[in-house]
Amino acid sequence: MPAITVENVLVLPRLPRLDEQTTEYRKVTRVVTAPSGFEGEGFPVRRAFAGVPMTELDPFIHLDQMGEVDYAPGEPKGTPWHPHRGFETVTYIIDGVFDHQDSNGGGGTITDGDTQWMTAGSGLLHIEAPPEHLVVSGGLFHGLQLWVNLPRVAKMSTPRYQDIRGKESSLLTSPDGGALLRVIAGEVDGHQGPGSTHTPITITHVTVQPGASVDLPWRSDFNALVYVLGGRGTVGAERRPVHTGQLAVHGPGEALRFGADASQDSHTPVLDLYIMGGQPIREPVAQYGPFVMNTRDELAKAFEDYQAGRLGVIPAARLPHTN
Repeated sequence: MPAITVENVLVLPRLPRLDEQTTEYRKVTRVVTAPSGFEGEGFPVRRAFAGVPMTELDPFIHLDQMGEVDYAPGEPKGTPWHPHRGFETVTYIIDGVFDHQDSNGGGGTITDGDTQWMTAGSGLLHIEAPPEHLVVSGGLFHGLQLWVNLPRVAKMSTPRYQDIRGKESSLLTSPDGGALLRVIAGEVDGHQGPGSTHTPITITHVTVQPGASVDLPWRSDFNALVYVLGGRGTVGAERRPVHTGQLAVHGPGEALRFGADASQDSHTPVLDLYIMGGQPIREPVAQYGPFVMNTRDELAKAFEDYQAGRLGVIPAARLPHTN
């Protein structure tokens, strides 16, 4: 898993040691196993939020784990041009390469720990696809796409695109050096991630070595969602077992606790977690397909604007690759 890493985690800032007697560790309220499906032109995904009430996800809407899949030559697939309005897409690539282009002029290429953060806002068209050389050669592909809701006041904001390189993430470790944390957005113990957000949120990718455990300070006004990208371990104050493709929803508290089993399999030798939390928006959600609004009338207006061509025009040429 070549997401951004370091040779020696002991040189990184460390999380504080929490006082077990005074810290309120969050308990797990729900564990769900993501069903598998296909997206776009046919690439495999796990629907991480399936079966979880929207009130427990708020301010998040949707999460797909894309892959992990080792494509043969000619097999890599993406999505065709499609519209969005009313939310943000956060695409994080762990293995492989993905191109993005949108009708607002945003786009580029991401790989190995990079993130593309697209604020659809008032609406645009975009496309996501593997570059031509990857289609020809095949290869490993693994990533995530998270949808972050926008509050009513920001749903019709001007679209925006953020190109976040993996090396820009804040890196830190646990007190014993048993885990590597990559802060993509928000902050962890005062360490700020590069992503700029409308809604207060934190996103971090954590790799935990076999047998290691982590106590992670977490804002008490945020919800807490822990998705297992790979490996086996435990989550929550009660140390509930979890494995690849499972999402653990946590209750209230001020810290998260998780750890990796001492024995892992050869394909997933560590525990990899994608941890999300945010301040709930607590507004009505009306969602259909690529639009996330507050009312059915606003959804109808989004479809009307899309059909009338008011969400943008497909550019004549694809953007060149950027690194």
